[in-house]
Amino acid sequence: MPRELAEHEKWAAVAVLLRERASGPEVFFIRRAEHPRDPWSGHMAFPGGRQDAQDATLLHTAMRETQEEVGLDLSREAEHIGQLDDLQAIARGKPQETVIRPFVFEVHRESPIQVDETEVAEALWTPLLPLYRGEADTVRPYQWHGAQIDFPAYDVDGRVVWGLTYQMLHSFFRILG
Repeated sequence: MPRELAEHEKWAAVAVLLRERASGPEVFFIRRAEHPRDPWSGHMAFPGGRQDAQDATLLHTAMRETQEEVGLDLSREAEHIGQLDDLQAIARGKPQETVIRPFVFEVHRESPIQVDETEVAEALWTPLLPLYRGEADTVRPYQWHGAQIDFPAYDVDGRVVWGLTYQMLHSFFRILG
């Protein structure tokens, strides 16, 4: 659901990339590079980032960031098929000043992934159906104020997809029904 920003908030956008394979649909993830000041350092995510002044729209933000991070030109290689609900960014249990808008794309052309190693440690396509059917469900233990909380997550070949990325995928799955 689109929302208005408070004065102190900023926009970000991500690209949820899907493609069809003979074995079924796949979804694209990145693992963020390790940076000490990044609250999502090392997390599994979708390509994306903060809106820049030169971005005409948030859709352009998602497309620009995807090209910068993994070398995919979504204007040529994909079709924008929708967007998911906006999400308030949360890091280390605290709301951040960023609101994220996820855009969904279907990738039609096979293109090599060219990872910008300053931003992305790893990029991978993974089967979507095991996530959708609950076959990859797991939890991500998290220590918060001295207590352990088990957050819902997906296990993607030993990589944990949780937090904002999990919420975005879960929202997408609710739409699929």
